[in-house]
Amino acid sequence: MQRQFLILAAILTSTFSFSQEGFSRRDSLKGGLSKERTDYDVLRYALDIRIDPDRKFLSGVNHITYKLLNNANTIQIDLFENMTVDSIVQDGKILKYEREFDAVFVDLGGKETGKHQLSFYYSGNPRIAPSAPWNGGFVWDRDKNGNHWIGVAVQGTGASLWYPCKDSQSDEPDFGASVSVAVPNGLMNVSNGRFLGSEELDADYTTWKWEVLSPINNYNITVNIADYAHIHENHGNIDLDYYVLRYNEDVARRHFSEVKTMMDCFQSKFGDYPFANDGFKLVETPYLGMEHQSAVAYGNHFLKGYRGSDLSGTGIGMLFDYIVIHESGHEWFGNSVTSIDIADMWIHESFTTYSEAVYVECTQGYEKAIQYLTGIKGNVRNFSPIISTFGVNKKGSNDMYPKGALMLNTLRHIIADDQKWWSILKGFAETFRHQIIDGQTVVEYFNTSSAMNLTPVFDQYLKGTKIPELEIKLVKNGLSYRWKNTIENFEMPIDVAVGDETIRLIPTTKLQTRRLRSKLKKADIKVDTDRYYIIYK
Repeated sequence: MQRQFLILAAILTSTFSFSQEGFSRRDSLKGGLSKERTDYDVLRYALDIRIDPDRKFLSGVNHITYKLLNNANTIQIDLFENMTVDSIVQDGKILKYEREFDAVFVDLGGKETGKHQLSFYYSGNPRIAPSAPWNGGFVWDRDKNGNHWIGVAVQGTGASLWYPCKDSQSDEPDFGASVSVAVPNGLMNVSNGRFLGSEELDADYTTWKWEVLSPINNYNITVNIADYAHIHENHGNIDLDYYVLRYNEDVARRHFSEVKTMMDCFQSKFGDYPFANDGFKLVETPYLGMEHQSAVAYGNHFLKGYRGSDLSGTGIGMLFDYIVIHESGHEWFGNSVTSIDIADMWIHESFTTYSEAVYVECTQGYEKAIQYLTGIKGNVRNFSPIISTFGVNKKGSNDMYPKGALMLNTLRHIIADDQKWWSILKGFAETFRHQIIDGQTVVEYFNTSSAMNLTPVFDQYLKGTKIPELEIKLVKNGLSYRWKNTIENFEMPIDVAVGDETIRLIPTTKLQTRRLRSKLKKADIKVDTDRYYIIYK
């Protein structure tokens, strides 16, 4: 999308430093924004493919409509090197190309700026996922009736694992995508957006046609193939559709009742559902789940919690289906508001993990939400930073989930004004609706909206592994205080209970003192480590 170029310079700068940090040419091709990528803007993908489940084989074409932003001879389109390029055609002519790892450099023959379309024909056996959704690829399974049950999850691994595209989060097709998938008769394919109909190709195969109108992340475009039953509901202006294995229809009708409650909660806190034009779907998959836009993958076996257990260890996580709530939260954070580089994936996961606590607060109240967030502290490892290296397709620590959510909870209590907090959070989702941004844009938005300098807080939790430690000591006529175990020049306000009153301190890394009216004991000072992610001894 055109907006990607507003923050291109910083990414380009980091791309060229890969060799100094131990990254390879392959990494740079996969994660960087070279001229061959930035010379064109994808407008639309139109996939038309055939999937043979018995052979685990895929063949077809992606008709790529694009805008050439500069006169260019060569553009980069990505397709995993184990897949075959059959031909690339534009204006009735077969184009020449060269391959390097998963990058296909297409010779346009000196095209001028403007709108163009090429057709990229390809085939092959796409990579099988070693462990979907964490280590991506296709999942070829069967249901308990012996029918084929197929899904794909490629976040981080790359959408070019199974179809040719500009495989970068920096560019979404502005005008969405169509996905037509031919599968053996008796099976159905469910993809993103609206169902346009099916068409029998021959005695053995039927094509299922889908269209998504909104911009969409490459990794969100999906196929789901099975003997599905379809459940339809309406909730306000949103179509709710559930595609589940036929024998799970009854349990799904009961279990997915919380979707309406979730929609009401998230719309009140984050703004209108971002993809009402494309509807909302949950699609049963042979892997745990993935936030495929308007076709959310669901594989939690109709259990509460995360595979029937509580990630928070508090019991509160067993009051909702983790996959329904978390993956649907991504419709706002990740699918609508998208990071330009996977190194800033915390924009997706921190806000979405926090959305779990938001749902708890909507349904169980504020104190339960705080208990839930306190419970997930045990999942933080602090082995490596949350923000990773840019331009090489490398995500940061998985602490982006729990630690990122705890950071947001800390920010809420730094701001210390719930009306303002919810306004900022909703404003963030609405301001950057259907946009691609970087982490600095997030920080600047929160700084401006809160009228506070929150940059040191973001830097502390995202760029390092230390948890701030608050040191408070009683001194004559008062107390001394400072932050320890922090980045240089760290500053963060905190409310502290001192005797019968609550006072706001603004500690830095330098020792400060505050006079108090009465003499106190250490036990008279209470610091709430549930509302701030800090250490206090």
